Order: sequence, then C-alpha cells, then structure tokens
Amino acid sequence: MTNQAEQALRRLELTITRKLDGLLHGQHAGLLPGPGSEAGDSRVYVPGEDDVRRMDWAVTARTTIPHVRDLISDRELETWALADLSPSMDFGTADTDKRDLVVSAIGAIGFLTSRMGDRFGALVLHDDALHRMPARTGRPALYGLLHSLLDAPRGRAVPDAPDLAEGIDVLAAMRRRHGLRVVVSDFLDARPSLDPDAEREWERPMRRLAARHQVLAVEVMDPRELELPDVGAVAFTDPETGHVSDVHLSPRVRAAYAEAAALQREGTRAALRRAGVAHLVLRTDRDWVFDIAQFALRQRRMTHLAHRRAGT
Repeated sequence: MTNQAEQALRRLELTITRKLDGLLHGQHAGLLPGPGSEAGDSRVYVPGEDDVRRMDWAVTARTTIPHVRDLISDRELETWALADLSPSMDFGTADTDKRDLVVSAIGAIGFLTSRMGDRFGALVLHDDALHRMPARTGRPALYGLLHSLLDAPRGRAVPDAPDLAEGIDVLAAMRRRHGLRVVVSDFLDARPSLDPDAEREWERPMRRLAARHQVLAVEVMDPRELELPDVGAVAFTDPETGHVSDVHLSPRVRAAYAEAAALQREGTRAALRRAGVAHLVLRTDRDWVFDIAQFALRQRRMTHLAHRRAGT
C-alpha cells in the first residue's frame, strides 16, 4: 500500500470512528436498526412477551405446544456491498468526486459493521467485469478492500459492460443467507426515463434482493447533475459511451435540463420506494459524515415509533 493511500485510509477511519460516532452518540447498532432477519432456534412461546408473527407453526404442530422462532440480529450477519465504479462515477465539481464518495460510503459501512464482528465483502462494478472481494472480518481485510477501490483506474467506455441491474442480480444470487446488502451508485441509466412512474432497469433486481435481505441504497450525486451553470457553449462527453456533444447553455436549455434532472431523480426515489429499500443520498457538495449520521438517527427514530405502534 502506498504511503498516500495509507494516509487517506487512516484519515477516513479517523473521520468515521470519531466524527460519525460522535454524531451517533456512541450508540450505533447498524445503519438500518431492526430486530434481525436471520432465523434462529425455536423456543416455547411466552404469552404477552413474544410476537405472534414469529410463531413457528411447524414446531407448534409437531409438539402441540406454541413455539416461536428467535431472530439473529442483523449486526451479527454477513454484510455485502455493491460498489459502482462505472465511468459516470469519475465526475465531481464540488468538494470531491462521486468515486471518492463511493469509497467513503463503503468505508463508513465497513468500519461500523466490522467493529461488531460482521464479515464484510464487496462486488465492484468496473469496466467490463464484476470483481468479487470475499467477505472477511478485521481491519486489515477492510483496508485491503478500500485500497483496491482507491487504486482502481478510471472507468472506460466498454461495449457490453455489465450494468447496475446485472450487478444487483449477482449480489442477490451470491449469498442466500439473510443479511445487510448495500448498493452504492448514482443510479443513472444508459437510457434514462423522465416518467417517475416508469420501471427502472435495475428495479426488479432490487426488489428481488430486498425480498431476502435488508437493503440500503446509497445514491451518489453531484450538483451539476441537477442543474447547469450559465457558461455559454460547452462540450459534453458522455462518460459511459465517450460521445461528445457541443451544447450552448442558454436559459431555455438550462431550465429544460433542470426539469429533466428533477424528474429522473424523482423516478429513482420512486423506484427505490417501490422496491422497499432504505434510501440514503450523498452529494459531493455536502458533508457526507453528517448526512450518514442524520440518516442513521432518522432510521432509528422510525424503528422506535414503529415498535411503539405495534405494542399499542
């Protein structure tokens, strides 16, 4: 590992373990807190204490005594992330670029979950392949994974390269055991739809993934993807195809672009909502640590309120 990469990773770890833990008040128990999803052992049902929705009907039928099945907490399970390093991620006009945010998001999730004993692995969508990094425990393994992400060359426009939908399908099929799955991407389609109600290419794979796992979608964006500056004529290069177009950024063009970008982002939000996954947005012009902390605290409050309603 080069000294520069080593220093960058140490700064990232210090930022996560000090600043993020401080914002979370040292009580972090997962970015998506919940009772767990992996089935454990059956035991005798305790009236008034156990949730009847966890009733183990097979054991109950065999023994004629009501049994429930305990759940293993998600923080004890294996965590996998899909990191999108396609060419569109090599873009940034603010404090950082989108690729750096991908590494930061993967690092935050990795450092926080590994401290609780989780095995952490990743799939990396880069150029013409999906690269698999096996799930391991411990800080050295996580450092190696993050170093690989930092060292990956800039993405190239490759014909028939695997897309996000394919990456999510592979992520879903790779490990059947329940756990946390994280997809970090800009969710920009090669053929974007401006209809918020239209199904995205990656939506069905995401829905299948969410049927078996707890899923967090981290959407990474840059402010220039939402609105264009008033700078006159500009040559635009499509990072996914390499195609170059000369465009004059007139007020009408800029207004049309902003409207289209808003519709595209609303479509992404709607698709993730339909898929039933948690949605975190990170921007290159914002404090990503603060945004992750606010997201975790918001999820914790929502879970607490849901449990209170269920108990009434």
